[in-house]
Amino acid sequence: MSMVKNLLLSSVVSVALVGCASIAGSTNNLTDERIKSDTSGVLGYQPGDLEIVNRRTEGTNTYVNLKTNDGKEFACVINGGNLLTLGMTNPPSCAKKGEPISTNPLQR
Repeated sequence: MSMVKNLLLSSVVSVALVGCASIAGSTNNLTDERIKSDTSGVLGYQPGDLEIVNRRTEGTNTYVNLKTNDGKEFACVINGGNLLTLGMTNPPSCAKKGEPISTNPLQR
């Protein structure tokens, strides 16, 4: 009987996690302007100097590729901006295109 309980519990937890990720992704409210504003400060550019090449949202993370007016390209991850985070975001983590993104703010 204990095995059945464990299986049922793991199934419920899996469904709940998938449900939360689905809610976070479908309620993402990050506009292009907000993405440019948030990432410009981290990258040292003005928002008008950035162009969003593409973006995708998975769960609570939004992945954005940006190109600057001087031809540099960056990849950024923004956590938050959805119903589960009440629209709040963490500071973006960015790196030059092709380099790994460090999500640890203490390492550079």
